Amino acid sequence: MSLDVARIRKDFPILDRQVRGGQPLAYLDSANTSQKPRQVIDTLTEFYERHNANIHRANHELGEEATEAYEGARIKAAQFIGAADETEVIFTKNISEGINLVAYSMGNASAGGTGPDRFRLGPGDEIVITEMEHHSNIVPWQLLCERTGATLRWFRVTGWDGQLDLSAIDELATTRTKLVALVHQSNVLGTINPVRQIADAAHAVGALVLVDAAQSVPHMPVDVAELGADFLGFTGHKMCGPTGIGVLWGRRELLDQMPPFLGGGEMIETVWMERSTYAPPPHKFEAGTMPIAQAVGLGAAIDYLSETGRDAIHAHEQLLLGRALPALAGIDGVRVLGPAMPAMPAGRGAAISFEVDGVHPHDVGQVLDEYGIAVRAGHHCAWPLHRALGVQASTRASFYLYNTLDEVDALAEGIRKAQRFFQVT
Repeated sequence: MSLDVARIRKDFPILDRQVRGGQPLAYLDSANTSQKPRQVIDTLTEFYERHNANIHRANHELGEEATEAYEGARIKAAQFIGAADETEVIFTKNISEGINLVAYSMGNASAGGTGPDRFRLGPGDEIVITEMEHHSNIVPWQLLCERTGATLRWFRVTGWDGQLDLSAIDELATTRTKLVALVHQSNVLGTINPVRQIADAAHAVGALVLVDAAQSVPHMPVDVAELGADFLGFTGHKMCGPTGIGVLWGRRELLDQMPPFLGGGEMIETVWMERSTYAPPPHKFEAGTMPIAQAVGLGAAIDYLSETGRDAIHAHEQLLLGRALPALAGIDGVRVLGPAMPAMPAGRGAAISFEVDGVHPHDVGQVLDEYGIAVRAGHHCAWPLHRALGVQASTRASFYLYNTLDEVDALAEGIRKAQRFFQVT
């Protein structure tokens, strides 16, 4: 099934923009944040104009409508990732908050040694991550280890081919391991990791598994059971939805045992001056007034992607990759980070980071911007990965359902223009 990209582009008003004095916009920065279709924008507008109210606590029609729309979005999110039940879906403001939720809940369980054993950490226990992680899946675990005395360990990358080195998997996944946290698809390299293989090794020693799926859920079918995850997070703004809304999925038996992350209204069952009891999941983890309109907008984005079909989206991105990878590799002085071709066993996503000899990545991005081509330059919130590859920074182009082959060609030509401008050809 192929996408009708011309029709899809009509759904995204911003793609009609001209920038930098009349250049047509070629938006190649969707790994950073995606653009929003009119269907999502209209849903947000209608909610604020017709249904705006607080949820769960207002005994009037607007409150009922808002609650129904909010909880309806939860059901859609659960179905989107193959969750067994919508009560396993917690709304957060982004995936960073979702990962922190798990980390701080484990820290709360460890305080005084009063929490469930599977969540308690102390000296001698280990958390395992990878060198490929976004800072959002590194820093929370560093902080947790500092608080508990646990040790942080990690899988290394094999080099420029951008894959995880699994040769030491038996040394990393041991009886000391409490949790393994890893990215499904790298936001820098496009590498799609063998999550199930790592999850099976982790579960064999009794460890839990958290998956950062921010870069995979928007682009391909993802099923939490097939991955073998215990927790999985993604974020709305990378999948045609609003900013300020994310999803943390967790197995219900785990959410039942976990201590709360934040305290406040809505997450309680009863409150006395001396103590409180807590609502069952997911509300135990949703303190205060939640991002209601944003959740409703996320529901509209899920509808849009479901109707479009993530299989078709993934196939279209592979078509773009098939054009982009050889085009960039064919430019003298350009080196692509990560898998060179999408034929690797687990696949490759449509994010391409690259170096241009003699030109700083920010300068490459600035020249591309002058021609209307929007990319990202820097370390992409993945400093350890860049250091592991011996690269200070890189330029990244990332594709989505609304991008075209012509934009891929424009990217390649824009890189050549940058080389000519800086006289490095």
